[in-house]
Amino acid sequence: MVTNFRQIEILDLARKEGKVTVAGLAERYDVTVQTIRRDLSDLADSGRLERVHGGAVVPSGVVNIQYEERRRLNEAGKKAIAVKCAQEIPDGASVFMNIGTTTEAVALELLDHENLLVVTNNLNIANILAANHSCEIILAGGVLRRADGGIVGGLTVEMVKQFKFDYSVLGCSAIDADGDLLDFDGQEVMVSSTAIKRSRKVMVVADRLKFERKAPLTICSLADVTMLVTDKGLPADLMDNCNTWGTEVVVV
Repeated sequence: MVTNFRQIEILDLARKEGKVTVAGLAERYDVTVQTIRRDLSDLADSGRLERVHGGAVVPSGVVNIQYEERRRLNEAGKKAIAVKCAQEIPDGASVFMNIGTTTEAVALELLDHENLLVVTNNLNIANILAANHSCEIILAGGVLRRADGGIVGGLTVEMVKQFKFDYSVLGCSAIDADGDLLDFDGQEVMVSSTAIKRSRKVMVVADRLKFERKAPLTICSLADVTMLVTDKGLPADLMDNCNTWGTEVVVV
């Protein structure tokens, strides 16, 4: 149970920011770090937060966070990532965009681009880009996932196979220390993996929280990616691997 008003506020802050730190909360509430650690332990014991070094995050693992809640996580970071990603995509390009709140942020930044061809399995992206009258939008067929407007499955894969894209803009649920991109839905993984194979350049958009989360299924490695756009520097070992792989890392 949430036992006090401070814990309620901590939980709300974690949902908005994705992560809270012991030091930051102690300063915010003018209490000792031991008090905050007890609060975080209570919230972790009830399953509302997951303890990490120096603080806590919204829990993940084998079940994804609800989509509307994901939209609110690190909105400023996602927008900065989206602005940079959109700058890398020229007018007249063909682009695949997958399911995700960060890819939706990229779609908003593409509204002024001209003569794009966008193929997507994300109803939300199609609706966003409908306001760009010079953008041709192709919505991949398949099974509708009502929770987030995603379209997945074998039909979606077969449609994506018909194209050769200039760019794929891909989000993911997590990135682990080995540089593997992870997700929760095997059908969604199949669609993203197919788009990677059918793209000249693969751009991954992932905010800092994706490096603190877990998911059970592998999409690909950062070794398969042309550019990663994120809002926090990578750990030294992973950055060294990206340099070896030739994966460009852009930190906004």
